[in-house]
Amino acid sequence: MSLYDEDPVTIALRVGVVVLSLGAVVLGVRVAVSRRFPAAWVRLARVKLDERSEPVQVGIAQATIGVSLLIVQAPFFISMPLPLGRTLFAVSLLLLLTAAGAFSLLRR
Repeated sequence: MSLYDEDPVTIALRVGVVVLSLGAVVLGVRVAVSRRFPAAWVRLARVKLDERSEPVQVGIAQATIGVSLLIVQAPFFISMPLPLGRTLFAVSLLLLLTAAGAFSLLRR
């Protein structure tokens, strides 16, 4: 599968997913490294005082989900054999489950 086999709407959606997932990775790494939630998150999500102590877990989970989305989109933009694409899909699912598990198990 390549970019030339699809219609422009599908390509635009895939590029949108890549841009959003890159944003999720950058924002997740920023939250995990700075150990602070952005002020907009605190206002919009109405984060409680006891939940404000978990920015590292939330940031790591968000960055891992963003990486998972990037890995899923890779076979559509880079020409690769089918078994490698399936392997990347399996790795992406594993990362997604790891992010969900880490976020839910580390919450106090």
